[in-house]
Amino acid sequence: MGAEVTGYSLEPYTERDNFVLTKLEDEITHIVGDIRNYEHFFKIIKQYKPEFVFHLAAQPIVRESYINPKETYDVNIGGTVNLLECCRLTESVKVIVNITTDKCYENKEWNRGYRENDRLGGYDPYSSSKAGSEVVTAAYRQSFFNPEKVDKHGKTIASARAGNVIGGGDWQTDRLIPDCIDSLEKSEPVIIRNPSAIRPWQHVLEPLSGYLLLAEKMYKNPGQYCEAWNFGPTEKSMKHVSEVADLVVQNWGDGSWQDEPENNAPHETNILKLDISKARTRLGWNPALSIEQAVTATIDWYKNYEEKDMYQFCKEQIKSYMQGM
Repeated sequence: MGAEVTGYSLEPYTERDNFVLTKLEDEITHIVGDIRNYEHFFKIIKQYKPEFVFHLAAQPIVRESYINPKETYDVNIGGTVNLLECCRLTESVKVIVNITTDKCYENKEWNRGYRENDRLGGYDPYSSSKAGSEVVTAAYRQSFFNPEKVDKHGKTIASARAGNVIGGGDWQTDRLIPDCIDSLEKSEPVIIRNPSAIRPWQHVLEPLSGYLLLAEKMYKNPGQYCEAWNFGPTEKSMKHVSEVADLVVQNWGDGSWQDEPENNAPHETNILKLDISKARTRLGWNPALSIEQAVTATIDWYKNYEEKDMYQFCKEQIKSYMQGM
């Protein structure tokens, strides 16, 4: 899109990450840093003077949050405070989009999608930490980035809540797709611990398109759209884990999965859906891919990452996605 991009992140998780295989370090300004290090992050913000800030840094794994709750809160809440404070003190910043999660809602096991004005909460440290990030964002909006006073401070801020994102180059543990690929590459059955759980599955390009559209509208209309927004799939793509596992195996070409529930496993939500009517009606944003198309695009990445030029591969996937929007 012609932007000068600076990324601030920990080192890649593995040598097979999408970031590594696409050699994105050569395409952007890549800074290695920890969002908890306020002094270092502030130095980088002051040096590169961003206009648009997308906050995606997080400890993103539910089960990991049971093992390291303090780190989860330090990163997800403290990191948000650090970022927003740096933005508050940096004149160049005009638009801030804080990406949290669909799990920031107080889950009632409803069969309807959660709406942006539903109550925030969280059973586990991860979910509650993301709800905390939303509360911090709302406080900064009212206290420092008030939409009614945008002519004085010049900044707009919103939060975005995506569904269960899938896509190539993710190797994190305790996520369905990476766990499936790990087993399928070894010609072993995929172990599924909760096949009946329902999630709002979507390809990574779907919410990314929403974040960019939201930021564009905020920039062009200062003081407007400074709210929380859901970016999820259609109702048809809110599927059981078992159904997605079937699609993964089908696209891989062979393999199987088996149900092996864990004894004494930490609590995880069984039903989670998102209502995206607000983004549809007010932003004009709509998901472009079905769950079948999302899984196919994802598995295509894993079937090709060892042989193809993944930078060109990803560019082609992006072009194909944009043509279908």
